[in-house]
Amino acid sequence: MTTPRSAAVRTGCVPAGVGIGWRPEIAGFVADLPGLRFVEVVAETLAPHAPLPDALAELTARGVTVVPHGVKLSLGGAEPVDPARVAHLARVAELVGAPLVSEHIAFVRAGGVEAGHLLPLPRTREAVAAVVANVRRAQAELPVPLALEPIAALFDWPDDELTEADFITEILDATGATLLLDVANVHANARNRGGDPLALLDRLPLDRLAYAHVAGGVEQGGFYHDTHTDPVPPAVLDLVAELCARHPSPALLLERDGHWPPAPELRAELDAIAAASGYPVVT
Repeated sequence: MTTPRSAAVRTGCVPAGVGIGWRPEIAGFVADLPGLRFVEVVAETLAPHAPLPDALAELTARGVTVVPHGVKLSLGGAEPVDPARVAHLARVAELVGAPLVSEHIAFVRAGGVEAGHLLPLPRTREAVAAVVANVRRAQAELPVPLALEPIAALFDWPDDELTEADFITEILDATGATLLLDVANVHANARNRGGDPLALLDRLPLDRLAYAHVAGGVEQGGFYHDTHTDPVPPAVLDLVAELCARHPSPALLLERDGHWPPAPELRAELDAIAAASGYPVVT
């Protein structure tokens, strides 16, 4: 396992309870949640070398844990991870006093071309090696531990060598990274690619779970689309309950990236996640 280069971990500040993705559009709503204990911020939305937005700084000042979430490192790319992008993620972690950062098991660019989207990897040992090499490069420069999130996908690459659970586990074993499990992604992949979501939960190394995402989506054209702009469906809430039955009290974070509903509806989504997990409400 690669050791972080500094001791910037905030002990006792790991994600806990029910949280929400911090976005400027709902900063006021988030600030008014009395029981909130953690949020997640997309690292690339914060300007390099700029101070934190006042609303986010106020959350850190009141003791709310902030986890930077990267979306553009392209850890699954064949090319080495960009040092400048890693440095930015490290700076955000230090600015917010984060206990950890997170990124995706995916690629977003190849040959200098940006996809603008998280793309799935073939589940091969060659892909495992590429991810592991980039994760280790990132870990060497990050001041805190790294959690890895498997993504939602509409398809599988041909000639996969590993099951999804084995692919994820081999990467975690080789890097010492923890797991960020998106419950909505588990639902989406089972719906779109076949398979039993409960069987996947039973095979994943949940003892390495750092925290979990919960998000909404919609059925369209015979596929389930993980939109982050629709309400969390009952099937995903059912999976939250199943996850919590298998792992003691994982922290759960609601991701919402657009089509913001009125505040009472957003509070109801947070309350539904709390009810499914057994956590106190944050609203």
